[in-house]
Amino acid sequence: MDHTKIANRVSAVTVIANLMLCIFKLVTGIIARSSAMISDAVHSASDVLSAFAVIAGINISARAEDRGHQYGHERIEAVFAIILVVFLFATGIWIGCGGISKIISGDYSSIEMPGRLALIAAAISVAAKEAMYRYTIINAKKIRSAALEAAAWDHRSDALSSIGSFAGILGARLGFPVCDPIASGFICLFILKAAIDIFKNAVDQLIDTACGDETERLIEKTVRSVGGVISVDDLKTRLFGAKIYVDVEIGADGSMTLYEAHEIAKNVHDKIESGFPEVKHCMVHVNPVQIQQTAVDTDI
Repeated sequence: MDHTKIANRVSAVTVIANLMLCIFKLVTGIIARSSAMISDAVHSASDVLSAFAVIAGINISARAEDRGHQYGHERIEAVFAIILVVFLFATGIWIGCGGISKIISGDYSSIEMPGRLALIAAAISVAAKEAMYRYTIINAKKIRSAALEAAAWDHRSDALSSIGSFAGILGARLGFPVCDPIASGFICLFILKAAIDIFKNAVDQLIDTACGDETERLIEKTVRSVGGVISVDDLKTRLFGAKIYVDVEIGADGSMTLYEAHEIAKNVHDKIESGFPEVKHCMVHVNPVQIQQTAVDTDI
């Protein structure tokens, strides 16, 4: 399975879909006089930048090790994610300030009532974003890509923000014009939340954060299942981009030869890397264990 090829295909589909949505919502927002729809269009435009960041990050991180980067390039994906967060924050603050300024002005009579077309566009946006979420999350789980999974949840947050846009437009059409800029404020919050989540995930990949307890438990169970392993003395994991590095210390019979101990360590290494595709590298250290011999009495 070519993970990079799948990720590029998914990202290309979402770029095209978001561009179409962005243009559709922008034109609709202008025609229907809806600030919430125009804000949602800006959100979709930021998603296009997000998709390009995912494409660049995944392709660069997939490069093989070289002399200057002997552990690979996986962490570059997190660097691109942090750059993306800056754009997301700027977009969110810009949208939020526009909505808040209209709310605190107190002059709601100057806010135009959005047309029915904006309501239809918001409903279409919700359906399209939810479809993009499902398409992306299925492929993210298939290739175990953290970047694609983050992009998928970004689509889900977009669907929720479009629901807010729909509610704001509907409220404005029912005679409460302030609902439209209020919806822009909620969209701002969704964008900022998505940015914070992406930032946290990127930082985790840069500071050697351990993988989840459940993954470590499964790795330890796998190690204990290998023949010759008496104990698991220590187990450490760390995220390296979308990959995992594993360091494990095992206990084995101290009376065996170096060749036999090496074979056990090799079996542990191979079983971890084959059983956990997200593990890029596994280091196994063998500690000698003194096996007590039981005396046997014989009658002569």
